[in-house]
Amino acid sequence: MSDQAQSRSRIRSLLSEQGHQPNQNYGQNFLAEPELVADIVSIGAVEGRKVVEVGAGTGTLTRELANRASRVIAIEIDRHLIPVLETETAMLENVDVVCADAAAVDFDVMLPGDDWVMVANLPYNVGTGIVLDTLRNARSVNRFVVMVQKEVGERFLAGPGSKVYGVPSVIVGLHADGRIARRVPRHVFEPAPSVDSVVVVLDRVEAPAEAERAIVLAQAGFGQRRKMLRRSLATAVDDPNAMLDAAGIDGTRRAEELTPSDYVDLARQGEWE
Repeated sequence: MSDQAQSRSRIRSLLSEQGHQPNQNYGQNFLAEPELVADIVSIGAVEGRKVVEVGAGTGTLTRELANRASRVIAIEIDRHLIPVLETETAMLENVDVVCADAAAVDFDVMLPGDDWVMVANLPYNVGTGIVLDTLRNARSVNRFVVMVQKEVGERFLAGPGSKVYGVPSVIVGLHADGRIARRVPRHVFEPAPSVDSVVVVLDRVEAPAEAERAIVLAQAGFGQRRKMLRRSLATAVDDPNAMLDAAGIDGTRRAEELTPSDYVDLARQGEWE
């Protein structure tokens, strides 16, 4: 086993040995650029830390992570790739391979303690849900370094007034400080996807106690984003006008005009069950 990140030809060879073709149902687009693999791990600042990798694939990112992290849990949903992943990490004592659907994993149960970093080349079809659910529910993960579709990364970090600002933006804004660390062209993958990607870094912050209530209000507002707040919030609360007045927010505004903090201010008003 080479210590170098896997090249395109190596990935093809590993898949061929298993008689495996990339499974688009799992969003399998494998990183095939060694310099990019090293860059992602450097961006992650994982030295001496515990890492959970989602969508470990053929193990090229896993092995680079293992060289720097104290422990790596590599999650892969595709059972046909597990033999490849286990072979490629066989000599790495700090790597645990887990065959599981990351979208259904309770990370607070799987990951003991805290100060975990999630590093992942996320499948496009489930990446948004994994990041947002983990931000909301798994406090053991306090840093995310994730490769996602360019439009998804931009939506995570969008601000009020942006065309792509929405509920994901509010959730990220309540739970993390974030940035786009680098852009990733489609040609560095095997096979190449039809879209470009970005590496997003999210560092967890202490969310307000009303974060979940704020998200419920944002979901109501963006669920009818063309309507004024005094109408769209009626699906979530009995008296949206009283709530808006108490928070000092004009009821004729629309969902995309409010910051995450505005939604928290709304959530602090009135009685909630």
